[in-house]
Amino acid sequence: MLRADVHGLSVAYERAGDGPALVLLHGFLFDSRAWRPQVEDLSRDFTVIAWDAPGAGRSADPPEPFGIGDWVDCLAGLLDVVGIRRAHVVGLSWGGLLAQELYRRDRTRALSLVLADTYAGWEGSLGTATAEERLARCSRDSTLPAGELVSRYLPGMHSDSATQEVRDELAAIMADFHPVGFRLMARSLAESDTRELLAGIGAPTLLVWGEADVRSPVSVAHELQHLIPGAGLLSSRTRAI
Repeated sequence: MLRADVHGLSVAYERAGDGPALVLLHGFLFDSRAWRPQVEDLSRDFTVIAWDAPGAGRSADPPEPFGIGDWVDCLAGLLDVVGIRRAHVVGLSWGGLLAQELYRRDRTRALSLVLADTYAGWEGSLGTATAEERLARCSRDSTLPAGELVSRYLPGMHSDSATQEVRDELAAIMADFHPVGFRLMARSLAESDTRELLAGIGAPTLLVWGEADVRSPVSVAHELQHLIPGAGLLSSRTRAI
């Protein structure tokens, strides 16, 4: 792992390969390690950057309050530090929200967007009641011991087809969660509604979804596809993490 100081925060990231820039943005309760298979494969053709967002992995915890715009500032700052002006941007779940907000901030940053099992924010995709319920649950659960939190959330992060190796790898990543980061990322999802942004996305966009996903059901993907001009949709019967 490499490390950069961005806006006063120590940010850890991985850089691998050579070629067009490709940025991987993980979901909450995860960090850059969740992209291990993708980094190994994609670094054959791309310069891959996979960060630990502030509040995750080996990066520092952000101060409170810290919202999605602050993470965008930090991500853009990291890309400037590593000398990447434009990149293909891949975001999973919370990382997909971050990718959308990066595009909102500076449309020239994204050569393309890949949004995987994500949302137009919980508010935008699931409604106020569900967003508030999820935020309350995440806030409570952020105080749990790691083992108990993993047992509650891990089953929703993969389908029944996942191998034991995959389950164990994800469990190990989740066990290292940051309570502060988990809480703040959940709040940013709960308070976000990007639906008005989606119709203005001009970058080529691919939606990647697991048809078995119960946290972000494939109906969310269809709604995003309807709103984003020309967006493609690739779905699978296995649940994406």
